[in-house]
Amino acid sequence: MKSLREDCFNDFCSHIYVEASVMDHPRTKRILSRFPGATIVTIDHYKDVFCRSRQSYPLQHSAQNLILAQKKGRLLYEGATVCQSFGNPNFYYTSCMMNCIYDCEYCYLKGMYPSANLVIFVNLEDYFAEAEQMLARHPLYLCVSYDSDLPALEELTGYVKEWCAFAEKHDDLKLEVRTKCASMHLTEQFSAASGVIFALTLSPQAVIEKFEHHTPSLGQRLVFAQRLIRAGCAVRLCFDPMIFLPDWETHYAQMLEQVFAVIDPAKLMDVSVGTFRISQDFLKKMRRQEPDSAVVWFPFQNENGYYHYPRELMERMESFLIKGLEEKLPKEKIFQWNQ
Repeated sequence: MKSLREDCFNDFCSHIYVEASVMDHPRTKRILSRFPGATIVTIDHYKDVFCRSRQSYPLQHSAQNLILAQKKGRLLYEGATVCQSFGNPNFYYTSCMMNCIYDCEYCYLKGMYPSANLVIFVNLEDYFAEAEQMLARHPLYLCVSYDSDLPALEELTGYVKEWCAFAEKHDDLKLEVRTKCASMHLTEQFSAASGVIFALTLSPQAVIEKFEHHTPSLGQRLVFAQRLIRAGCAVRLCFDPMIFLPDWETHYAQMLEQVFAVIDPAKLMDVSVGTFRISQDFLKKMRRQEPDSAVVWFPFQNENGYYHYPRELMERMESFLIKGLEEKLPKEKIFQWNQ
């Protein structure tokens, strides 16, 4: 007897939509070669598919398709107030990919995008050119893995390797690569490029099991972090976002114990701490998409257009984790988002 998935859903990337203008791009050809059985559909613009009305994010995520496109216009953006700059004045982010293969219930992408399909912008050389223009004016702290998880799709795109190679050429560039990935073989591919920071998002195993669907376990992420450190890479551990759940103190205390049983704190670049927060517009859309999600329907507090946990709870959660981290790390290596 077939499963519901076999009866109702296509395979991953069963259909690939390609803008006509990039059909002959070398990256397009390389990516298409990975899916010889896919149906290729030529389109004029990625938004014709990605921004259609009445799409179901949860259903699409069960059978994601791929869109290959060219990103035009501005490519680097100033970092949002809900994101951490780690003391860097010229804080920017860029999106050479949109959406993620992971399915975290609290992910803001569910509220930001109308579609769960993956978009890869193949014109990476244009991103490099704009970054170089900015570097000619001032140093740059650039986050490249905010609106997707680049390492999770590295075998398909090779974008992390290309960004690392770009960073090697520019002394005034700091590059952050955020991920929940734990593909061990990637540690052999990622170079210890100066200026490149691998920022690994960590959560208690209970949070991973309840809300971070299809992501590696905490133990797998820690082994991945350890291997990056051994390879000479700069590693940041991100305890962000902290997610409330019953008996959260026990879960987060156990997480810290597990973390420092594997990771030597002296070898970490730094850590970040922050509770869940999100734009009110994004949360409104997410609640329509996920009517049964406990993490999305928590009674948050709205402050200046952003939802977060009630201030007393938020401060208690962050203070609890910071106190535990201070037993292992100097204060100057602990960054808190709301300070």
